[in-house]
Amino acid sequence: MAESTGQAVGRDELATLKLLALDGALDEPTRVSCGELAARLDASNQTASRRLQRLDDAGLLERTMVSDGQDVRITAAGEHRLQSEYADYRRIFETDASVDLRGIVTSGMGEGRHYITLPGYMEQFIDRLGYEPYAGTLNVELTDDSVRKRARLGALEPVTIEGWEDDERTYGPAYCYPVSVESGDGEYEPAHVIAPERTHHGEEQLEVIAPEKLRDVLELADGDEVTVHVSE
Repeated sequence: MAESTGQAVGRDELATLKLLALDGALDEPTRVSCGELAARLDASNQTASRRLQRLDDAGLLERTMVSDGQDVRITAAGEHRLQSEYADYRRIFETDASVDLRGIVTSGMGEGRHYITLPGYMEQFIDRLGYEPYAGTLNVELTDDSVRKRARLGALEPVTIEGWEDDERTYGPAYCYPVSVESGDGEYEPAHVIAPERTHHGEEQLEVIAPEKLRDVLELADGDEVTVHVSE
């Protein structure tokens, strides 16, 4: 995934990115000229060129110069920004937002078992989720499409598990989203996707907690496909 260089990207640049996405630049390189883009943006050629440059500098767009313009393609980071914008608009206009995330079951590193059982977290789980989670998480490696969709969680209101501290260290907060987990052997709820503020997992890894061991209840093994239905 391309990383931002820190170049400022404002609303005007995001509007330009949206236009390019509508032209198909999410899926394949798309030919654009500054003149045509400027007309659509109701701006000057220099302004259109400057916006493309800023998007490129920020890692949200890849460009290749050609004789009659340039071929542009939105990067994974650019798509993530658009997904975040989409999530904001869903929060504004939709009262029943949801998203389905697909992936395969994988073995975790065992961190979930340790952190879930810590008293500072467990007491809040019982109080705010309404159940005592099984000491471990179901780890799901998301498909590429679902990694992109994951940004839509920003449109949902999570259950916040507050950070806390003991005599040895400080523990960060986590955010829980109500879900059901569907596999070939049925569907299970209640469960929650848990998203710690600090985690070693990347965006492609999803952790799910539930009152029971989901691997046993749904008869899951590594490599099995599941769909996690996230909703408010």
